[in-house]
Amino acid sequence: MTRIIALSDTHLKDEELPLAVARLARGADIILHAGDFVSVQAHTALADLGRLEAVRGNADHAELKRLLPERRVIEVEGIRIGLVHMASHGSSLVGAKMMAREMNVQVLVFGHIHRPIVERGERLLICPGSSTLPRMSAPSVAELEIEGASISGSIIPLGSPVCNYLKFAQSLAKKFEEKN
Repeated sequence: MTRIIALSDTHLKDEELPLAVARLARGADIILHAGDFVSVQAHTALADLGRLEAVRGNADHAELKRLLPERRVIEVEGIRIGLVHMASHGSSLVGAKMMAREMNVQVLVFGHIHRPIVERGERLLICPGSSTLPRMSAPSVAELEIEGASISGSIIPLGSPVCNYLKFAQSLAKKFEEKN
């Protein structure tokens, strides 16, 4: 059996990888990252934990945009897995379905929307969400398990749901208090 941990949208600049992410990645056979590491340091930190397959995201540092492809296809135990950053906008998965078909993959791992999604149809579509900046969901990663010709995917929550707007509002209130 092959165990894969998939991440996206970590958006780390100077921060360390969350411990839960490092622990899960260290125990995986393959680490997939669907873009928006943001910093080269975040990419290096994940690469130091094991076999990393990654694509660039729209918010990545220029060096990562030069280093990483926009799309990648890997084959694991005969199963083709596609990796992209932007495959879908909002809650519609039409774009992701079309991209998976275009890339001729059985599984498409994508990011950008910061919310976890697992949809099994003709192809398995997975957005791991974000382990650091989730949108109206818990911080999360995805886990894929491949055994023979069978693949399963699930979301692993890493904490409680977060609404980043509330954090932003609290930071504004704190700044206002400090000024007055």
